[in-house]
Amino acid sequence: MLAPTTNRRRHERFATLPMYTGVEVKIAGADRTLEGHAYDIAEGGAQFELDEALPPGTPVTLRVNLPRWLPRSLNPDAITLDDGPPSVEAMGRIVWTDNDGVPGPVRMAAAFTSFADAADRHRLLDTLAAGLLRRAA
Repeated sequence: MLAPTTNRRRHERFATLPMYTGVEVKIAGADRTLEGHAYDIAEGGAQFELDEALPPGTPVTLRVNLPRWLPRSLNPDAITLDDGPPSVEAMGRIVWTDNDGVPGPVRMAAAFTSFADAADRHRLLDTLAAGLLRRAA
């Protein structure tokens, strides 16, 4: 008999639409930025894909574009469509990489260790609390 699976996550994950949820990843100490797409996001981290695999433990800075349809009734400071997508910036470390060795996008995840500032964290929490993203499995 299999033991029940235990959810060890501290923060609930929310699925994003990868084609519309861009992510920029800067490796600490490097002069280049990698671009990809986020698959899910939580207060504690994000799952995303890049064209290049980053090994677990790599320190990174992530900028994730959030959905830009947060209604002003839920957040009076929300931006409008004309302002472009809101984003959050967080520092973290790569925690896993699913690199099968085949050329093409590689899925990985980073755990956030801090946010660029308090406004970034609040913008993420407001977006998650709005109920516009579905909970990830």
